[in-house]
Amino acid sequence: MTTTAKESAQTRPAARDRGIFGEVGRRLAEGRRTGWGVFHAGSSSMFIGGLMLIVCSFLPWIMIPMGEETFTLRGTDGPGMVTLALGFLAFAGAFIPKRRLAIAHSLIPGVLVGLVVGLQAMRLIQFSATTGSWGALLPGMGLVLAAGGAVILLRVGVRMWRAKPTT
Repeated sequence: MTTTAKESAQTRPAARDRGIFGEVGRRLAEGRRTGWGVFHAGSSSMFIGGLMLIVCSFLPWIMIPMGEETFTLRGTDGPGMVTLALGFLAFAGAFIPKRRLAIAHSLIPGVLVGLVVGLQAMRLIQFSATTGSWGALLPGMGLVLAAGGAVILLRVGVRMWRAKPTT
């Protein structure tokens, strides 16, 4: 079976339009026209908020001074594992070009990490009140960074929700 030059020229444009990556190439080409590509209006904030949640999981969350030394409770010892998973969820949401799905990838981790930070802060205050050690127990950098990441994710989620869809 032989193909003529005329037949192969007719099949090439269809293959060229699809490209090697299929629909991804088409989406990138459409995105170049609108200026966003596969990203959306909240991608940069979701990058930052997701990375903040990922990094905060490995930092100390609570610092307890004991005599000459300071005992630190790391994030991976407790709630930091939840923030690590939710941080990756938020980071992945920055790559999703679908508006509603990106909003969910921003609001769900923001709300859940906000609840975790709130519960940790309440526990810290409760423990300080029962032991009479006001000012001795301090929130660590991980807890503060988790709160900041939750605020960024909630802010970008609400901002994307209020914005009018472009399509």
